[in-house]
Amino acid sequence: MTSFNWVFVLVVMLVMWAPVSRGDGEALGASFIFGDSLVDAGNNNYLSTLSKANIPPNGIDFKASGGNPTGRYTNGRTIGDIVGEELGQPNYAPPFLSPNATGSAILNGVNYGSGGGGIMNQTGRIFVNRIGMDIQIDYFNITRKQLDRLLGPSKAIEYLRKKSIFSVTIGANDFLNNYLLPLLSVGERISESPDAFIDHLITNLRAQLTRLYNLDARKFVIGNVGPIGCIPYQRTINRVNQDECVKLPNQLAVQYNGRLRDLLTELNENLPGATFALANVFDLVMELITNYAKYGFRSSSSACCGNGGQFAGVIPCGPTSSMCDDRSKYVFWDPYHPSEAANLIIAKQLIDGDSKYISPVNLRQLRDL
Repeated sequence: MTSFNWVFVLVVMLVMWAPVSRGDGEALGASFIFGDSLVDAGNNNYLSTLSKANIPPNGIDFKASGGNPTGRYTNGRTIGDIVGEELGQPNYAPPFLSPNATGSAILNGVNYGSGGGGIMNQTGRIFVNRIGMDIQIDYFNITRKQLDRLLGPSKAIEYLRKKSIFSVTIGANDFLNNYLLPLLSVGERISESPDAFIDHLITNLRAQLTRLYNLDARKFVIGNVGPIGCIPYQRTINRVNQDECVKLPNQLAVQYNGRLRDLLTELNENLPGATFALANVFDLVMELITNYAKYGFRSSSSACCGNGGQFAGVIPCGPTSSMCDDRSKYVFWDPYHPSEAANLIIAKQLIDGDSKYISPVNLRQLRDL
């Protein structure tokens, strides 16, 4: 072996095993992130799609880019970014489609999230291109083989099973941009009841999570669907009052969330060695919306950045959008997505909170299993 190769192997091993001191013991090795625009860190930048966030003022508070847009659908960090930081990850997981998601960089994990993506392959078709959950797992399979080459098969298995967390934040688009999509999905709602549609979601998600398990994922955190009837977009197009949410989307989310809880209980019982933690995003976000003043927010109904209607909820955030004067005072950054200030509160509860918001373990406990 040449001296160059020896140096490369040494660097890889140091990156893999060197602890990152965060004052609380062990550090997270890798964060593999799957989901939709709530966690997309720039994958959609590399797609010909109508769903993009790589335009200002998105990212205006993202320090790592100097306030330039990265493709994150918020003003700063996503929940996935914050969780990685707090659990001791030295670098953000790079987007799978970015040129730098290669070599030793993947030891920090990889982000497969895609704005518009869903559990069902047809979800988000209105955006033309997006990466659904099935394709995201196909992409992870590519990463999985790269890890074998980088670390050797046995070390790769150990790294994935012991040092990695797999987070899945998906499902909202299956309602917002599929089952509830105005005009385009009317036929689907007539032919398929909510129960039948949610059955399909759960069946697909069960297969997807089992597939990740078969690729050596063991530590999972799965987010449920938030109160999608309360986002500025839904409030605006349905013309509700400031203290009202739209009932049907929230009812569907609650129904799906109950089935998701049952699914994760089933998987915890039937997949040996796996831990599936349920992140109760619905109740977390609803707490912020209902008691926003208690958390220092000025508004939980309007978008900080957007245009159109009472809650600035029709047109996504872009260079011509109006923007609030203090971004830290709004629960919602744009018509769909939380602000970094809201993400910080949500992430803290998922990392160190109790079973009201994450169970059977929180993320710090999941990391240390």
